[in-house]
Amino acid sequence: MNERYPFAEIEPRWQRYWEENRFFAVDTSDAANKYYCLVMFPYPSGTLHVGHGRNYIIGDAVARYKMTRGFRVLTPMGWDAFGLPAENAAKSRGVHPKEWTLNNIAQMKRQIRMWGVGYDWDREIATCHPDYYKWTQWVFLKLFERGLAYRKNAPVNWCEFCTTLANEEVRADGTCDRCGRPVAKRDLTQWFFKITEYAQPLLDDLALLDQWPERVRSMQANWIGRSEGARVGFTIAETGDPCPVFTTRPDTIHGVTFMAIAPEHPLLAKLVRGTPHEAAVMEFVRRQSMVSAAERTDDATRKEGVFTGFHVRNPYNGETAPLWVTNYVLMEYGTGAVMAVPAHDQRDFEFARRYGLPVKIVIQDPAKPLDPAAMTAAYVDDGTMVNSGIFDGRGNREAMHDLIAHAKAGGFGDFTITYRIRDWLISRQRYWGAPIPVVHCDACGALPVPESQLPVRLPDDVDFTIDKGNPLAAHAGFVATTCPTCGRPARRETDTLAQWLCSCWYYLRYVNPRLDDRPFQKTDADHWLPVDQYIGGVEHAVLHLLYSRFILKVLHDAGCVSFREPFNALFTQGMICKRSEKDGQLYKMSKSKGNVVSPDELIREYGADTLRLYTLFIGPPEKDAEWNDTAVEGSFRFLNRVWRRVYETRDVLAASTGLAADLAAMEAPERDLYRKLHESIAKITRDLEGDFHFNTAIAAIMELMNAIEALPLDAASSPARRAVYREAVESMIVLLSPFAPHIAEELWRELGHTDSVMRAAWPVASEAAMRRDQVEMALQVNGKVRGRIMVSAGADAKTIEGEALADPQVAKWLEGKTVKKVIVVPGRLVNIAAG
Repeated sequence: MNERYPFAEIEPRWQRYWEENRFFAVDTSDAANKYYCLVMFPYPSGTLHVGHGRNYIIGDAVARYKMTRGFRVLTPMGWDAFGLPAENAAKSRGVHPKEWTLNNIAQMKRQIRMWGVGYDWDREIATCHPDYYKWTQWVFLKLFERGLAYRKNAPVNWCEFCTTLANEEVRADGTCDRCGRPVAKRDLTQWFFKITEYAQPLLDDLALLDQWPERVRSMQANWIGRSEGARVGFTIAETGDPCPVFTTRPDTIHGVTFMAIAPEHPLLAKLVRGTPHEAAVMEFVRRQSMVSAAERTDDATRKEGVFTGFHVRNPYNGETAPLWVTNYVLMEYGTGAVMAVPAHDQRDFEFARRYGLPVKIVIQDPAKPLDPAAMTAAYVDDGTMVNSGIFDGRGNREAMHDLIAHAKAGGFGDFTITYRIRDWLISRQRYWGAPIPVVHCDACGALPVPESQLPVRLPDDVDFTIDKGNPLAAHAGFVATTCPTCGRPARRETDTLAQWLCSCWYYLRYVNPRLDDRPFQKTDADHWLPVDQYIGGVEHAVLHLLYSRFILKVLHDAGCVSFREPFNALFTQGMICKRSEKDGQLYKMSKSKGNVVSPDELIREYGADTLRLYTLFIGPPEKDAEWNDTAVEGSFRFLNRVWRRVYETRDVLAASTGLAADLAAMEAPERDLYRKLHESIAKITRDLEGDFHFNTAIAAIMELMNAIEALPLDAASSPARRAVYREAVESMIVLLSPFAPHIAEELWRELGHTDSVMRAAWPVASEAAMRRDQVEMALQVNGKVRGRIMVSAGADAKTIEGEALADPQVAKWLEGKTVKKVIVVPGRLVNIAAG
């Protein structure tokens, strides 16, 4: 054994040992005592930095811990390999997307192995491989068969660089989530999935996800956006055209003084065509098409609009109100038309004041009567209904139900539920994606490709010199085909599937990654899934995570699986940030900010275990953390201390046999270390179960190491001391192994074990060992700590109170005061109230 910690020698050796002996391989035909630990697979973008490594290291620590607890752990890895960056690389660098992607995979796989992160690489998948995307196309066909995939002409989010985007890919500021460029609306014929059909199940089943962060569940619930209210049938007064609205505030409907309609509303162009208002209205529509939905609905955006020349009739009171096209109403929310009540909605109030529209009070403030002329803001609180016909004098909240029932009885409205979520746009005008398995025939229409003809393969010989548009559409050999129904010449769909679909079912493929006649074996999937622990970033809350839940529910309803949710437990790690060398500000690591830290350099200087330990010790794993280059040395020094302690005591430890179990034979120093050991085992085990408090678990290991070093050990030490010492060192190595596995393996062998530390059983805390004869208690006088005493662990409250009052420090603070109350918190403190 070397005196110095030889990390550069031992780490590659143990990495080869784990792979050669298939420590992370598992037979999925046997699901007994199973644990499926899955880290979100990465997009192969190139070289990894230490910020990327946090979730892989977390996942590996969880997998190793569960293995020592006796679980059969499934821990696979793959690559979310389709996507726009590869296609952009082809255009800018002259390299084929496939070559660029596969080169990046090789580089990232090398780095992941250098970290000592173990996976069952026999299960490796890449979504760009035909044997994978064949089954992505199969998923599309399942939705098509069930009427959940459809094609329509619709306004879509359009980025000039990234082409079409789903709503979830547009940032709140109206820019593209991928490239940061502005996003506008454009009319295109696109493919959609009817995720709206599953809005309520997706919402209801959030209740099943009690091991998900509440933040993520709230984000999904808000995105689904269930609203209960009324659908009311307003009509265009001049033409009789229906112009229905959805409202959650029927109590204000008698106060409608104008109607606001979205620029995208299909009724608008029909109404104004050939009228004096056409030019102004359509110019406004054109301008709004260039503004993002996020910007239009932002509270800070100035509310503006144009009068259409038409009016709507309110079915509740027969009154008419002008119809305005406005910037703050969106077609995708509700019906695309909003009844405007300036007196009781701030947005409507601002618009009305700007354009001189009436303000009609229909809910009166019971504390102070409202004057519409004097109002400076909308009144949005509850009150008494006025100017509301038969509902006058009633409280607005208690009248809600009757207002809707009145509309239902009159045949012009009804109770209804709407959802904020919209159908999922899944087609992209790109090459590097799974081809949509559809054929267009002039005679037969759009037809699914038969399952027997899957996969529809991407051609390799594509011209990437095309500046704009989809290069696949220009490939005559790909486009030309025959109709699967009539046999006539037909055209392949040239749009490809959104990258998100590829990642919505991959967790199923890992169970049977090499099956060629089906995507997965149902019995195996039902045994191994849902995933027991899923690990990844919170940024996927309403993208990947919501989409995956939707696809799984469709597969469940199609009889392909027997479970309703894909992931039992979810852990979302925080980002690792670093101050930029350019401006000194703290940012998420990125090349553009000049704050990237390479793991390769750190591993060469300190070793993978040091990098792993610091990454997990840097702070609570669910929170963002600041990377500090110099602090890495602290983890390195600690591992050197562990190495030296085993090196210096190896001969004495080798001579020690058996475990320390006889508490009576121990002197006080041995009992203290033994108690500390088992208290540490209990704490570290708690920290690793559930919320993954790796940082405090590592802190506990460091404290245990301090206690080990504080106990002298040499050849003359008693057998009891040697036994306690050996158990403490061995247990510490096992406790350390999920975090720093290479050094743990090496030291485990140095202590005479012939098998891997991963085969060792996780230590179990002994209640008897943790029992204390005496406990320290804080003494408070009027809430402030004034002293501490040691009392018998079994002492009753009266005895503890007497000893506390007799303490000299307490007596000093009680001089001249009368003790009014004494509160004893067993094992912790005594609080004395005096005055």
